[in-house]
Amino acid sequence: MFRFLLKRAALTLPTFAALMLITFMMIRMVPGDPIEVRRGERGISPERLAELRHEMGLDQPWLKQFWDYVVQILHGDFGTSIVSHEKVLTEFLTLFPATLELTLAAMIFAIVLGVPAGVFAAVRRGSFYDQALMGAALTGYSMPIFWWGLLLIMLVSGFWGLTPVSGRVDLIAFYYEPVTGFALIDSLLSGQDGAFLDALHHLALPTIVLGTVPLAVVARMTRSSMLEVLEEDYVRTARAKGLSPYRVIGLHALRNALIPVVTTIGLQTTTLLSGAVLTETIFSWPGVGKWLIESIFRRDYPALQGGIMLIAGMVILFNLLIDMLYSLINPRIRHGR
Repeated sequence: MFRFLLKRAALTLPTFAALMLITFMMIRMVPGDPIEVRRGERGISPERLAELRHEMGLDQPWLKQFWDYVVQILHGDFGTSIVSHEKVLTEFLTLFPATLELTLAAMIFAIVLGVPAGVFAAVRRGSFYDQALMGAALTGYSMPIFWWGLLLIMLVSGFWGLTPVSGRVDLIAFYYEPVTGFALIDSLLSGQDGAFLDALHHLALPTIVLGTVPLAVVARMTRSSMLEVLEEDYVRTARAKGLSPYRVIGLHALRNALIPVVTTIGLQTTTLLSGAVLTETIFSWPGVGKWLIESIFRRDYPALQGGIMLIAGMVILFNLLIDMLYSLINPRIRHGR
């Protein structure tokens, strides 16, 4: 197991290095200069402009800037934000719990609905329920997040008034110091009546929007995997022994069908973790995605570079955990069979 994980970790190093180079180059290809953006309409002398560029190292060749950045990353320093003058790592760790909470909520939403839907569709293969569920899954997978999010805001929040439009909690009605960074947990720890329900109402709509695509993917993958397993000899044998349908499906079929589903869930979780930008922007969710979007408009190079690399590190780490879990479920993977 240790050799398997060590080999997987070694394979991620070239990916991390390539991502570092691509991120560095792509950010500097974006039109605009961070000094010019900071200056805005205020006048600044050419001497002061040159001084600021020198302080940020922007007057150096790109190769020199990249080497300095690599050395900085190797020392655990992800830079300092041009706008807030805070350490990028500090800002990231402050905002990341909001993104992680939204990602986990969306993934739980997708699993709780997607796995049973896929199993039911596989058991009722070819029926009206199968076609309806898979049609709904295909529709959910095809809907753009920004369109789906705006539509739900108009209907659920605007027309019906069931959920708030933005934010994580009503700061006017409830105020408490964050302890964990997770709104649901902090609202419970605050001891204020109604704070948890308010946080849950704020989380509901972004969760549905972000979880719609992985819900469709999990449902379709579960159905496909179940259809393969239901044709296996050991399932037919279990049925021939007179076991109840619930025992055959739940114990024998679903347990073996979960191997590819677990991989899909892991991949979808990393996708959500790195792709919650649109959802956080639409709902003004104060997470890493919204922070990165704002950094783009402000040409905050250190925040962009550091934020992307930290997200990439989280995704790579999560993929390693998925590899470990997959190898535990299927020992043939780590033995190279």
